[in-house]
Amino acid sequence: MQARSDLIRHYGKRIAFVPTMGFLHEGHLSLMEEGRKLGDELVVSIFVNPAQFGPGEDLEAYPRAFERDCELSKKKGANIIFAPDTTELYGREFQTYITLEKLPNHLCGISRPVHFRGVATVVTKLFNIVRPHVAIFGKKDYQQVLVIRQMVNDLNFDIEIVGAPIIREADGLAMSSRNSYLTPEQRTSALSLYQSLEKAQTLVESGITDAAKIAGAVSEFVTSHPETVIDYIAICDSETLADMQTIDRPALMALAVKIGKTRLIDNKILSPPH
Repeated sequence: MQARSDLIRHYGKRIAFVPTMGFLHEGHLSLMEEGRKLGDELVVSIFVNPAQFGPGEDLEAYPRAFERDCELSKKKGANIIFAPDTTELYGREFQTYITLEKLPNHLCGISRPVHFRGVATVVTKLFNIVRPHVAIFGKKDYQQVLVIRQMVNDLNFDIEIVGAPIIREADGLAMSSRNSYLTPEQRTSALSLYQSLEKAQTLVESGITDAAKIAGAVSEFVTSHPETVIDYIAICDSETLADMQTIDRPALMALAVKIGKTRLIDNKILSPPH
C-alpha cells in the first residue's frame, strides 16, 4: 500500500481516503462519492479495529460482509481496497498508542474509555500507510471527527480532514452498521433518537434556551419508548465539547442510547432563532 501510494504521488495525483470497518451502508457510500470529487485515486480501507473496542463490547459480533463491501466500493469508484489483518497492523509486541488529553473526556469517551485511543492509533497508522491528501469521515461520529482533526493538527499531518453529513433512512434513523442488530420493535424505539433531536430544535426555536430543560424533555421522550436506556444526552460546544448551560449560539446536541443491547448514537446542531 505504501509503495502504491508513493507511485500515485510520484505522478502528481491526489489520494482521497475513506477508512471504514466494513459492512457498508449508504452512509459509507456517500463518503466515497465525496472522495471521488476530492481526489484522483480513491482508497477505501476495510478493517475492524480491535483497539477501539472495550471489554464486553461487540468486537466478535460486529457484522462483516467483505465480498459485498468490495463490490459496493468498486461500484462507487474505489481504485484501491486496503484490507489488512490484525497481525499486519499490530504485530505481536505492539506498544505505541495515540492519546488525546481533552476531547475524549466527553460524550462517548466517558462510557468507552479506550475507544478514542484505539481510533486515534489506527487512523494514525492508516494515514502513515495510505498517505492520503484528504480523508473523509461521517459526522454521525461527530466526536471522532473532532478527535481526528485535533490529532492531525497536533501531529502535523499534511492531510485535509472532511466531515460529511449524516445519511439517514427514510424514517430519519441515522445509518449505522449496528442497525442490523435491531429487531423490528427495537427499530421503532430507535427512531426516538432522531425524533428527540428534532423535538429539541423545535423547543429552541420556540425560545427555550435552558440546556437542562431541553435535555430533560429529550430524556423523558426517549425513555417513553420500550427497551431504551440512555448512556448520555449532552448539549455542548461544537468545537470543545464542553457542556453548555444556555443555548445562546449554535450548539451540538449529541446522545447515545442503548436499544436492547445495541448502542446507537446521533447528533444535531441546535440553532437558536437569532
